Amino acid sequence: MAVLAYEGMTGFEVGIVTEVFGLARPELDVAWYEFAICAARPGPVRMVGGATMDTAHGLATFAAAETLIVPGVPDVRGEVDFDLVNVLRAAHARGARIVSICSGAFALAAAGLLDGRGAATHWRYADLLRERFPAVDVRPDVLYLDGGDVLTSAGSAAGLDLCLHLVRRDFGPTVANAVARRLVIPPHRDGGQAQFIEAPVPPDGDADPVAESMTWAMARLAEPLTVAALAARAHMSTRSYLRHFARRTGTSPVRWLIAQRVQASLPLLESTATPVEEVASAVGFETAVTFRHHFARAMRTSPSAYRRAFRDR
Repeated sequence: MAVLAYEGMTGFEVGIVTEVFGLARPELDVAWYEFAICAARPGPVRMVGGATMDTAHGLATFAAAETLIVPGVPDVRGEVDFDLVNVLRAAHARGARIVSICSGAFALAAAGLLDGRGAATHWRYADLLRERFPAVDVRPDVLYLDGGDVLTSAGSAAGLDLCLHLVRRDFGPTVANAVARRLVIPPHRDGGQAQFIEAPVPPDGDADPVAESMTWAMARLAEPLTVAALAARAHMSTRSYLRHFARRTGTSPVRWLIAQRVQASLPLLESTATPVEEVASAVGFETAVTFRHHFARAMRTSPSAYRRAFRDR
């Protein structure tokens, strides 16, 4: 596992990757990643704010990694370094996993790795990426995309979601959830969520009926909840509520409710022997079949397998 540092980057860009993959995690009892921070050439790399990071690893180390992460490029309008392009092409050809965060998609696109593929980048750069690389199917409205051997994400914080997604792919949901707890972040955000929310926080002093309806629903997850009921709680028509909810959260009420119910099931699976059918009912799913379906989509495993893996750990 290697991440590429570049001149003019922020500490956060390399920091999120280092936090997920670079720290030793003996409590997980798995063979964790070998990790290196690399640069175009070994030595100092100047960062935003006047700081300098010094690394002993250059492109040779980066090229040899099994997973290569490009967290950004120095200039989204400039040419990508010729040597980096060749490294990415060669690594991909030998079967390495190639990952970009934010503007790093421009490097992957320059190497031709995104031709004919869906790709995510920061919403600010989506039009430019599409203009410069018309063969790329730019998706400006998602957090990240998993193309198997090539993965891309939106802005820096979405890169954290993608890093956790990689841990989930490599070690399963239990380990990924443990890492998320260490980071004090939600264990899973679906890559298809919107990356730009028009009005995430209401102006000071303004009431937020959508937020109030969400709080009300969270206290009643076990009960049947409909969009019409949520809209009525917010004193809105259903159509108006759907519009305001999407602006407030970047998703739909139904998808949000499913996600909250899946999350609410985790403590029950982790700390009790309650049958899956009863867990499903306790968090508001009509049937165990429906619960298993949505749990598998969100967690990439079944409730029973999640429980076994958590207890084995």
